[in-house]
Amino acid sequence: MSWAVRPAPEPGQASGAVLAPALRSATSALSLVAAAVIWIALLGPVIALFFHITPAAVSSALRAPGALAPLVVSLQSGLTTLAVLVCFGTPLAWMMARGRLPAPRVWEAGVLAALLLPPLVVGLLLIFMVGPLTPIGQLLGHFNLSATNTFFALVVAEVYESAPYYVLGAQAAFAAVDPRMEQQAALLGDRPFRAARRVTLPLAAPGLAMALTVAWARAMGAFGAVIIIAYHPYGLPLQIWTTLQETGLASAAVRTGPAGGRPAAADCRLPVERPCSTPTWRLTAGSSPSL
Repeated sequence: MSWAVRPAPEPGQASGAVLAPALRSATSALSLVAAAVIWIALLGPVIALFFHITPAAVSSALRAPGALAPLVVSLQSGLTTLAVLVCFGTPLAWMMARGRLPAPRVWEAGVLAALLLPPLVVGLLLIFMVGPLTPIGQLLGHFNLSATNTFFALVVAEVYESAPYYVLGAQAAFAAVDPRMEQQAALLGDRPFRAARRVTLPLAAPGLAMALTVAWARAMGAFGAVIIIAYHPYGLPLQIWTTLQETGLASAAVRTGPAGGRPAAADCRLPVERPCSTPTWRLTAGSSPSL
């Protein structure tokens, strides 16, 4: 039989060959629709923002005195946090990825525990560790530093909230680099630092950039630990919080009251009580060690 002569397909095979492309097309279409729904849902809050805030309102708000101060504080603290993470988190992530630490599972469990703790709990634990009434807090006082209500405290809170994200992401980036590439560089005469600079870091750069991006976003949006130990100076999250306390959510709930005609914007206001009235804040200020 010649190679160009093919046997006639059976009836069942012919129908299956016709249905397979149609099934793949239907599956691709459903996947595209599901992806579009998720994408639109994730962008929903951003889309709603454009329907509630006009460009004139944004321009007038930015021209207000001190309007950009929280943004400047957040940028400064975020950049400082990233510098601390790169200096101290990168070696830890590399040693965890290469198994250079004793009891590696214990180290990983410690990072995961810091990741899984709620941010408010992290803030409370930081008070117990670096508060003004603790030995570390008193030691910092000798150097005119304070881990509460200062820029230094803001950086400490952001580091503790974002460090697990960076360390785990950087660990995955280093683990994706084949160790044999580093061994080949060593055989060619490169010292460990030179091999890391020329081989390991370039290959791990995409993963490290993603880890830094996630850590940056976490630091810029840090709120739970920040509101406990670093209520001043204001960053963006705390400025939004205090603004909502003072003005409420009038722009998000413009509806008619029961009497008719008047918007019931006051119905959606947040509580007026500030976080600094809680016993935890009094502990942070150092007025009383008891809760």
